[in-house]
Amino acid sequence: MFDMMGMMGKIKEAQAKMKEAQEKLKDVSVTAESGAGLVKATVNGQRQLLKIEIDESILNADDREMVNDLVVAAVNNAMLTAGERAQEELRKSTEGLIPNIPGLDLGSFGL
Repeated sequence: MFDMMGMMGKIKEAQAKMKEAQEKLKDVSVTAESGAGLVKATVNGQRQLLKIEIDESILNADDREMVNDLVVAAVNNAMLTAGERAQEELRKSTEGLIPNIPGLDLGSFGL
């Protein structure tokens, strides 16, 4: 027989664990680079840009377009990696509470 109250308890427990895991994502940081390290972007697990580092050797007016492209590439790489790490952290935090369903995207749970 289906235990509706037990299922509701599990859902509440999973929601609490998910919220706790999402809060911890502020402490996860990922740095990605572009242009062989000339531009570095650091993003946290909540996909917030924390820092941009640009090597001084490319800071001149002639290279403005290239610098823009490198910044975009570094930020996009950091965002992608941060998203992957966030999903990994959420998966760990909810292990055993949410069934392992192939194709289940935990990113849709508030990331």
